[in-house]
Amino acid sequence: MTTDGAPRTERDGDTVRVTMTRGAKRNALSREHLTQLLAAVTAAGESDATAIVLAGEGPVFSAGHDFADVAGRPVTEVRSLLALCTELMETLQSVPQVVVARVHALATAAGCQLVASCDLAVAAESAGFAAPGGKGGWFCHTPMVAIARNVGRKRAMELALTGDVIDARTALDWGLVNRVVPDDELDDAVADLVARATRGSRASKAWGKATMYAQLDRPERDAYGVAVEVMASASQLPGAVEGMTSFLEKRPPVWTD
Repeated sequence: MTTDGAPRTERDGDTVRVTMTRGAKRNALSREHLTQLLAAVTAAGESDATAIVLAGEGPVFSAGHDFADVAGRPVTEVRSLLALCTELMETLQSVPQVVVARVHALATAAGCQLVASCDLAVAAESAGFAAPGGKGGWFCHTPMVAIARNVGRKRAMELALTGDVIDARTALDWGLVNRVVPDDELDDAVADLVARATRGSRASKAWGKATMYAQLDRPERDAYGVAVEVMASASQLPGAVEGMTSFLEKRPPVWTD
């Protein structure tokens, strides 16, 4: 049961689906909606689910920040709004579950940041992506933190400076999404990727996700330092022991975590 556009949370098996329902407002990320999304993702992260799917209803996936929360507000309020948004983006990456964005339509500014902050993303062919601040008056500074880490410098600069929309196939080529499928195949493609990304030991997967984010933006030597210590420790996890033992014994693994 949702009220006033609050996100809808549904569980199907081991997957929690969080759906933005402010379709009439283009799923704009107001302070209230950011707070609700953060609560929903945090609750899902504390559950025994293995995956979280982030979706949206209406004509767009998300149009980004709600300017009604920004225009005419003092810098302290805007700063706290952006800090709240940043907390949501960081939580998407800190929860132990695999987080998949289901992008059915246009994702702009902080809406595109949402996609970039998820672990994986599947887009419908009709989807589009943009950081439109570059052609307006409020540059997409915080959205570009996540977007640039997906697409690389030159493509990030093009998105940021032009503000132009790129289509789903371009987003795939640039590394912003993992899959592009016909619109009517979107849910099946999301389910397929979730199933393949969540198989195996849950504990191992959760530790692996955390370590990936810990090492990705470090210099190579530092990244290896992090990865060596974690991988050595992870060899003692029940899942790791079962995975190696079942391989050596030539039998299917039995996961207990």
